[in-house]
Amino acid sequence: MTTDSTFSTSEAAATGAVTTAEPEAVASSLSSDVVVCSFYTADDYYRAHGKRLQENLERLGISHALREIEKPEGLDWADICRKKVAYLAEVCADNPDKKVFWIDVDCGLTDLPEHVRDFTADLIGFQRGFSSPLSIGYAHRTRFWEPCFFGINTTPNAREFVRYAAELEETLEIKATDDYFFEESWRANAAGLSFHVIPSVAVFSKADATVSGVLPFFTFGSSGNVAEFKDKVVQHERLGGVPQGAAFGSPGDGVRRRLLRAAKRIERRLPAGPRKSLRRIADRAGVTHVLVGGAASQLGVASTVAGSQKVASPHRTRLAQAMVVAGQRGDVAGVAETFQRLSVAGAPSPAELAVKTAADAFAHFATRDPQRDALPLAWWARPFPGNFGDWLSPLVVAHVTGRSVTYHAPTAAAGDAHLISIGSIGRFIKPRSIVVGTGISSDEIELEASAAYHSVRGPVTAQVVRASGGPDVESFGDPGVLLSRIFPLERGETNGRVALVRHFTHAGLPLHLPDTWDEFSVLRSHPNQVADLLESLVRYDAVVTSAMHVMIACQSYGIPVALITFEGMETSVHGNGIKYRDYSLGAGLSQVYEPRAVSLDLRRFDLGQVSDERVSDAKMDEVEDAVRRGVEDYLSRHG
Repeated sequence: MTTDSTFSTSEAAATGAVTTAEPEAVASSLSSDVVVCSFYTADDYYRAHGKRLQENLERLGISHALREIEKPEGLDWADICRKKVAYLAEVCADNPDKKVFWIDVDCGLTDLPEHVRDFTADLIGFQRGFSSPLSIGYAHRTRFWEPCFFGINTTPNAREFVRYAAELEETLEIKATDDYFFEESWRANAAGLSFHVIPSVAVFSKADATVSGVLPFFTFGSSGNVAEFKDKVVQHERLGGVPQGAAFGSPGDGVRRRLLRAAKRIERRLPAGPRKSLRRIADRAGVTHVLVGGAASQLGVASTVAGSQKVASPHRTRLAQAMVVAGQRGDVAGVAETFQRLSVAGAPSPAELAVKTAADAFAHFATRDPQRDALPLAWWARPFPGNFGDWLSPLVVAHVTGRSVTYHAPTAAAGDAHLISIGSIGRFIKPRSIVVGTGISSDEIELEASAAYHSVRGPVTAQVVRASGGPDVESFGDPGVLLSRIFPLERGETNGRVALVRHFTHAGLPLHLPDTWDEFSVLRSHPNQVADLLESLVRYDAVVTSAMHVMIACQSYGIPVALITFEGMETSVHGNGIKYRDYSLGAGLSQVYEPRAVSLDLRRFDLGQVSDERVSDAKMDEVEDAVRRGVEDYLSRHG
């Protein structure tokens, strides 16, 4: 079944991601008794991931065993996955004196921390679902371990765990993936196994800056095959514990979870075409969150507050939700009163303070001009306190029109007319949307053909509109380019320093900055916060950023800027990367600006990557005119 067309082992010195030590120190500290293994099928998609993982591990100086395998005709993804068990057993047998770590080929490491590398238990790994100790074991999951990354020690019990799993995989003629056999072996051998659970915040998607002493190091990837095969392979049942619905706090939540699973099963079983149609129906019906993100509140409160390591009580969560609702209604006093109630009940957590900031920003926009009707606008409000690029949408519309702007949830049911502008949220365009400068993060979607299109971010979005049966849109440009007109700041003598602004998905990365660099947060929603950031950036010699709209802001002013991503994190920002080309072409720039992958050690960064291109006044005129036309269209129909 397997072939050795690619099988490499390397202990090259580290040249990339580091923690707090100098790069040379990190390389020398990596144990020679560790090997990381994985395999991948001989196709372009997985081969590219294999190459990326190999480069990732070699940058870190980690010995590795990566194998490319052929996929025999008649075998599907589930059949290939179960081969992981035998391959892991093979690597363990070849390395009896080394700790062996398995990593799925579409995942990545920015480090192999000492507490992971030098573990002394039999097994180490993440708990299923990357969950925290507050939901340990089988309370909410059918299996104990998350099989995308785990380590096997050299102890007899650890090796017996692997041997037993491999024996089951070889002898059981059932349709099952690797995690089934690992779980069976875990249940059979757990009484004699010691284990080390890696903190959930070590995963970038779970990183929490309020938790000290734990830096994220693991990036999780998913090809989408898990969802497709979930109901086609043998699954485990819970071993007692908390009932399914108890995690949500009420019996009705168990029903909602079952409905959620049913909806997801239906979607997974549909071919690509009908699946797109179902997504469009879900978007129109306002239940998109069921298919793409589970039961998180459309207000964004549940995911923000409950996601904190300091878990909020149901009472505090309700107060936080009430605070956001008050802000969206323009009830400034209601926001203050609710926050006071929250504070009296206990010191607000960082997550709750973030909700308060977002509520204040909602209220600010909703009360800008109480004498005239407000403009309903869809934008992506999460994560709280708000992402700079997404919250430029109400800022631009409010400034250009002088009107109040009220929040229209992008995932709400298709119904009332509304504007939709800045952000890669084109998939949420509804029949009664009025579109001004909206973009997409992937061109593998359909867009609503019957919406009123005044402009889109660029020609890539326009092509998808046409392919979806919509009109030919000929006006391009992200309205974020208007920032220099909203805040007309003079760029005088600069301070000789470089500013760094990360995309929020990169917030937990353990970066090394040169002494001449300063860092600013991208999490901003209120116009005063946006202004503060811009007033700071114009004073710097250059800006380095992994957030596209920070680059757009710089190109509005002509601030020298470099767009980057980080090695091992190339797929962390949502989408397939077309939004950068879409923006660059739509803004009439001289070249296409795409993020360049760089080391986490920014002391090595080459400032020769910086560009000082500025968006032209003619393009700004075109974009501003499109915003005005969109608003006039809305008012003529609904004013």
